[in-house]
Amino acid sequence: MAVDHTQAPVLEALMEYRRTGQLSFTPPGHKQARGADPAVREVLGDAVFLGDVLASGGLDDRLMRGRVLERAEALMADAVHAEHTFFTTCGSSLSVKAAMLAVAGPHEKLLIGRDAHKSVVSGLVLSGIEPIWVEPRWDARLAIAHPPSAEDFEAAFRSHPDAKGALITSPTPYGACADLRSVAEVCHRRGLPLIVDEAWGAHLPFHSDLPSWAMDAGADICVTSIHKMGSGLEQGSVFHLQGDLVPPELLKMRSDLLSTTSPSVLLYAGLDGWRRQMALHGSDLVGGALELAADVRSAIEDIDGLHVNDRDDFCGPGLADDFDPLPVTMDVSALEITGYQAADWLREHRSLNTHLMDHRRISAQITHGDNQDTVGELVAALKDLAQAAAGLRTGPQVDVPSPADLRMEQARLPRDAFFGPAEHVPVSQAAGRIAAEMITPYPPGIPAVLPGERLTEPVLRYLVTGREAGMNLPDVTDAHLDTIRVTASAVE
Repeated sequence: MAVDHTQAPVLEALMEYRRTGQLSFTPPGHKQARGADPAVREVLGDAVFLGDVLASGGLDDRLMRGRVLERAEALMADAVHAEHTFFTTCGSSLSVKAAMLAVAGPHEKLLIGRDAHKSVVSGLVLSGIEPIWVEPRWDARLAIAHPPSAEDFEAAFRSHPDAKGALITSPTPYGACADLRSVAEVCHRRGLPLIVDEAWGAHLPFHSDLPSWAMDAGADICVTSIHKMGSGLEQGSVFHLQGDLVPPELLKMRSDLLSTTSPSVLLYAGLDGWRRQMALHGSDLVGGALELAADVRSAIEDIDGLHVNDRDDFCGPGLADDFDPLPVTMDVSALEITGYQAADWLREHRSLNTHLMDHRRISAQITHGDNQDTVGELVAALKDLAQAAAGLRTGPQVDVPSPADLRMEQARLPRDAFFGPAEHVPVSQAAGRIAAEMITPYPPGIPAVLPGERLTEPVLRYLVTGREAGMNLPDVTDAHLDTIRVTASAVE
């Protein structure tokens, strides 16, 4: 049956709500902006408040008989070749936890790429799932991790035949992609599901020159942040499902455990409108972004001291399988500065914010929302950065471990270490102790330390020197990193 993608059920229901003059004696208490603080109204505009209505008993009736959300989710599923789609308003951090809970339970095993986002680790803490870590493909020359290969997952399944499924992150925030079709085949030969954390891949279904999208590659569950590479509002996320390995009612039930009972219709509207935009014009919009990114990459490569990581850097034997060019990742190491210094200088001196930064890189995310003016400002600012770099070279440097030193023993389950008896010890005395907290350089949000891992001197040195160099560690219990939370010595 033909699907009409000119429809936008959430947006149309909001228009009808206003047209019929609905008067609500319900939350939200601002009552269509009338009660909002005037200063807030001046900054945000009344449109925000006018779109902020209840999902049931507002956008739809109390029994959801208009099927507004259901119809919007069905249209999204059709647009990206999924069988089922679920909207969430708590970001992909919620979506990925729901997906994990639908595949494995307490003390059951799940194969997970160790380059997973901190939300995955939070899912382990909440669920009690036992992670079987699958090592990423590590490029020691560039000090960067790429997604594990299908062969890596095959070997992990052979060692752990009782695992309930697998989870992989692709694309990475840097744009490196896995061969998802091959990883899915590894899982499906065993009748097990594959979860793909594709938070950075909302645009992938809409242009043939981009890496394969998870649903087309045969994944069972895919999590996507529409607010990252799409046009949705922050926290707007979807997860998609296909096949019969995970029942849709089970996935929805697991999601309901974590979801809010007061979802933001504003976020639903952003998701619905983005789907319509992409279904009708996605190929042209994403194609324009790809052309713009190619021009930007060429212009930045001409700046002395900057190198733009491209397919030749990231793909090849032992490296990533594919590459998304829209995250424009620049290596600043030839300028003898860190990515933290570069990002801080660009914000302070050029009012320009980069997507991510690490000890040697910054990244500028290009989307269909960019144009010649925005990228022109980016290139001009980067030229100025290259000129100013000489004055920044006295800053502290990060002591990055070798791939062998970066990984630590998972001595206890993340949940047991996180919730068990714990104490704080000085960093100088923490080597050999079991971590009871997560420590995550952010962005991109991939934990360096997980609850339950036995701490080592190289990783501790990396974090201490990283913090001194400007690394953001938002989840440490001691913001100064003078101490680390570890499991109590009596239980180690």
